[in-house]
Amino acid sequence: MKQEIKKSGRPPKTDANTFRCSVNFNATEEAALMAMHEQSGVASLSSFIKMQLFGKTFKIHHIDDNARIFIDKLSSLNAHYRTIGVEYNFVVKQLRQHFTEKKAMQALYKLEQAIISLVKVNRQIVSLANDFDAYWREKDRN
Repeated sequence: MKQEIKKSGRPPKTDANTFRCSVNFNATEEAALMAMHEQSGVASLSSFIKMQLFGKTFKIHHIDDNARIFIDKLSSLNAHYRTIGVEYNFVVKQLRQHFTEKKAMQALYKLEQAIISLVKVNRQIVSLANDFDAYWREKDRN
């Protein structure tokens, strides 16, 4: 009677030529290494150390929360403009149907002045956004 051999345990490694190295740091060196690792954004510490040993470059990306908030607000502004456009069309339609021409023209004049002030504010926003973009491009070059 043949006895069945059950294979259990860990499967063999595909790359049998892997080596492990150990490095000892003092407290200040370890703190500096950890700070550099956090700035790099690399997921594992071992891959970060390999990058440093073999001269591969890494980039540090600083995330400015104020910049993120500014961009989010600019993105939501487009939705507000669409809403204003839809409501503007609805108001004009209702004014024509329910009011006399004189009252409708008075209301449309006020609405037109509000839209003109909105356009002025929009131009200021575009100008600030361009300044913001130029500032960050200049900062990236340095």
